Amino acid sequence: MTADQNACVAHNVRQLGALDIPGGGQVVVQDGYAFVGHMKPPHGTTIIDVGDPAAPRIVAEIPTDGPYSHTHKVRVAGDLMITNVEQNDRHLLRRAGRIGEIRQTLLDSGKDPSDGAVAAELGVAAGDIAELDAALERGYDDGGWKIWDIADKAAPREIAYVRTHGFGVHRFDMDQNYAYMSTEMEGYLGNILVTYDLADPTAPREVSRWHIPGQHIASGEVPDWSGYRNRLHHALRVGDEMWAAVWHAGFRIVDVSDIAAPRTVAAHNYHPPYKEPTHTVLPLPNLIDGRRIAVAIDEEHARIPGQAPANLWVFDVTDFDDIKALSSFHVSELASPWAQTGSRFGAHQFHEHIADTLIYCTWFSGGLRIVDVADPFTPVERGSFIPPPRDGFDAPQSNDVCVDERGLIYLLDRNAGLDILEFQG
Repeated sequence: MTADQNACVAHNVRQLGALDIPGGGQVVVQDGYAFVGHMKPPHGTTIIDVGDPAAPRIVAEIPTDGPYSHTHKVRVAGDLMITNVEQNDRHLLRRAGRIGEIRQTLLDSGKDPSDGAVAAELGVAAGDIAELDAALERGYDDGGWKIWDIADKAAPREIAYVRTHGFGVHRFDMDQNYAYMSTEMEGYLGNILVTYDLADPTAPREVSRWHIPGQHIASGEVPDWSGYRNRLHHALRVGDEMWAAVWHAGFRIVDVSDIAAPRTVAAHNYHPPYKEPTHTVLPLPNLIDGRRIAVAIDEEHARIPGQAPANLWVFDVTDFDDIKALSSFHVSELASPWAQTGSRFGAHQFHEHIADTLIYCTWFSGGLRIVDVADPFTPVERGSFIPPPRDGFDAPQSNDVCVDERGLIYLLDRNAGLDILEFQG
């Protein structure tokens, strides 16, 4: 298959409109407006009027506070908008903490402590060491989240800034009453769930914390994993439950009927043998043949030769003590003309409000895949859309998707661009 840089690859999906904007991490749509959190500073959050999907129009752009944070996630409930604040390039900069130890070890061994030698130990380029040293010297204490009044979409107004700890907030959920943050906190290893009361949105109040055993190292817990492999990616509220993806530890279901005392009621981990981490998990809204069904999607994170790309999973969660995998859904690399460019190909995220049995998934250079799990043993693709790469990029990188109340689909690329689509299946 030969890639046409100017052509999309689509099945049962048509493009209604598009907007060239900087790459984004999340898009949500409410009442005719799309809210986009961008991947890289200085681009923070963009508010777009999508009332006419053929002619989307930017109404507000909020820059980041500076070059060291990104605000790539966004949520909206009524006239409140929440954005995260997280250290930009955190995966690279996290390695800075080992530089002193590595240099000392090299010196003690009579070896070369140069930047090149340190870089080889860290697995980074020699040119990255100066940046890591600068980040270590500078420190970072801006991580957290912000609340905005968006009654006037053209003039969003910051009304609260909650600083958390470490690298700050990654993903999160919110409703009219609470914010459910995945964030680093002092004394914990990796991100945990921290819930805040939004009764006074100018002064959010922490009401509870939840973590997986082994994370609270300040209390003496000892993890049985290495590094940050097991941690909260994010948790989504469904009724009195939080559905929590915990990366290489699979997923947990948390009872929050008492919001001040979250309680784990189910756990399922399929890593190993599967290599890619759990990104998002949610139950379907209705039973299928008397079974409660959930879907989980893994993130294509660090492609390992010989291993299948990340995929979508279907689980029977009827019995919390006996969760079973029923099936999985994969996309062949042959389905995308841009799968062999070296860019990521594989699953990442699905629309986080499931209305029926259709799951709208992003697949990086595989674009959008619309998967029907009406038969939970045999998921079937009903539609797909792969946008062409924007100028300057070798491949599309479809990162997030939202479906609005009209049924229109908003497909966000982490490199550049937003596509507004319609499913014709």
